[in-house]
Amino acid sequence: MTATTSSPSQPLPSGRCIIVTGGASGIGLAVTRLLLSEGAAVAVLDRDAAALTHLRQGADGAKVLAQEVSVADPPAVDRAVDRATKELGPPWGVVTCAGIVRDKTLLKLTDDDWRSVLDVNLSGTFYAMRAAALRMKEPKGLGGRMVAIASIVGLRGGFGQANYAASKAGVVALVQTAAKELGRFGITVNAIAPGFVRTPMTAQYGETLEEACKAESPMGTVCEPEDIARSVRYLLSPEAGHITGVVLRVDGGQAIGA
Repeated sequence: MTATTSSPSQPLPSGRCIIVTGGASGIGLAVTRLLLSEGAAVAVLDRDAAALTHLRQGADGAKVLAQEVSVADPPAVDRAVDRATKELGPPWGVVTCAGIVRDKTLLKLTDDDWRSVLDVNLSGTFYAMRAAALRMKEPKGLGGRMVAIASIVGLRGGFGQANYAASKAGVVALVQTAAKELGRFGITVNAIAPGFVRTPMTAQYGETLEEACKAESPMGTVCEPEDIARSVRYLLSPEAGHITGVVLRVDGGQAIGA
């Protein structure tokens, strides 16, 4: 029997523009760093001015355009993508990582709790995808990749997370619809559904929830942002060129339980 060896991953298109929303912290920052390390030109849209400054200072010559933008503001998103197109070239990819939580049980959720989470997590994903798609489809035939960060909560619900679960379920439906509509332009559209990921956003829940999520996982672990970033990288890569409309769970088996 002849031994086989695994071939190295094919490189991402060198120097091509990839837009990352929420790219200055958490999962988005891990994605940004990985893409920059592979030679991509990354346009980061994030509302955290301090985190954006830190990102710029640490770029060390990498091609990064960091813009202070709320993804819930469609004209601001369009302006940011337009600037990225002018300075870095037409976007070849977009990764939507921006997200917030406002956890309360259904009877305690306020109108603002509901709207703010849907505005950022779902509408913000749509605004970024729409702005990028308008520029990715021309010139015809360039193609590209879209990856949206969903959540296993969007697939199964979550106690005290009606707004968050609805927003992430909406992201899944948006991704599957966009995959149908944009395929003719050579654009793939996929989602990643993480379980619990150790980020500044989830740190507010403390160790109790993290330990509960570990117990729920067959592997007894929780994800790090870099685990999600590597999965994003795969869906952006040439190897994933025939994958679209897929929701990839990256949760250590948390959704199936221990």
